[in-house]
Amino acid sequence: MNLNEAIIKRIEEICEEQNSNVCDIALRGGMSPSAIYDLFKGRTKCSKVITVKRFCEGAGITLSEFFDRDYFDTIEDD
Repeated sequence: MNLNEAIIKRIEEICEEQNSNVCDIALRGGMSPSAIYDLFKGRTKCSKVITVKRFCEGAGITLSEFFDRDYFDTIEDD
């Protein structure tokens, strides 16, 4: 799994945990959902930290909580 795949997986987990969707969480974080959708569609090859941070703000979690998954420790280089 590469970094973008891991980030997408975590975003999907958070959406499921919160019974919400990417659009709602992104908007709550003050960002356009298109940044996340571009990541999902492969248009973005390297996710920006600010994109993840704003998503976290919308989800009400910290960056530490976002990245607190074992699969981030074993990601492969792209």
